[in-house]
Amino acid sequence: QVQLVESGGGLVQAGDSLRLSCIASGRSSSRYAMGWFRQFPGKEREFVAGISRSGRSTHSADSVEGRFTISGGNRANTVYLQMNSLKPEDTAVYYCAAKDTIYSDKVYYTEYEYDYWGQGTQVTVSS
Repeated sequence: QVQLVESGGGLVQAGDSLRLSCIASGRSSSRYAMGWFRQFPGKEREFVAGISRSGRSTHSADSVEGRFTISGGNRANTVYLQMNSLKPEDTAVYYCAAKDTIYSDKVYYTEYEYDYWGQGTQVTVSS
């Protein structure tokens, strides 16, 4: 069992930056791949970025490629999502997720593959 707590959300203007943090506690974080998802009102959660258990592999969604960067993992207990050049369409609740993957070292892309979730943090970008 692992507990995830996100922080760093808030209200910013278009073009600003934010860094989200996800602190994992509980069992060893070295066995988990991590991911960031976001959810718009009335929609399902969508993949934003992921990092493999070792931290050697990362991937970002096309919609945020070049603007958002995931980092951490590799036995660190904190995973970050650096968000630059924010747009109003990035407004959403952002969730951190962990996948128990002791036998694999890859990025996971769908919410159904993840085992644990944080409570979410609101990001609002004004125009």
